[in-house]
Amino acid sequence: MLFNEESYKFMFEALKLAEIAAEEDEVPIGAVVVKNGKIIGKGYNQVEKLKDATAHAEIIALTSASNNLQNKTLEDCDLYVTLEPCLMCIGAISLSKINNLYFATFEPKFGACGSIYNVPDENKLNHKINVFSGIYENESKIILTNYFKNKRNE
Repeated sequence: MLFNEESYKFMFEALKLAEIAAEEDEVPIGAVVVKNGKIIGKGYNQVEKLKDATAHAEIIALTSASNNLQNKTLEDCDLYVTLEPCLMCIGAISLSKINNLYFATFEPKFGACGSIYNVPDENKLNHKINVFSGIYENESKIILTNYFKNKRNE
């Protein structure tokens, strides 16, 4: 086991949210924000539903957590997301001061944490985010692959 049991538990919760997104005909990405071993924010893609290009799972989860804590910063919080964040999302994650970012699988077309860009490792931002990948990687890939396969067959 590469990660602790708690990390798998929280990524599994993010995967469940990704499945909800798929059921709602959204790109299946889910995210949860965790503080002190408790989920304080949840989100899944709602770009189509809200007609908002910024309604990514990460942004919704960060907003939910900030509302929960009544604070714009999420220090001592971790974010679990089923797909590597894009540039917009890694910017929001950094501004929120998330401590640890865990993502399931890489996003070769838009990823900003190792695929196209590696913003957290450039050390140009005023906040350092620890980044970990690979928790439930195959499960996330399967959900995404099935979603896009179904979209092509429509």
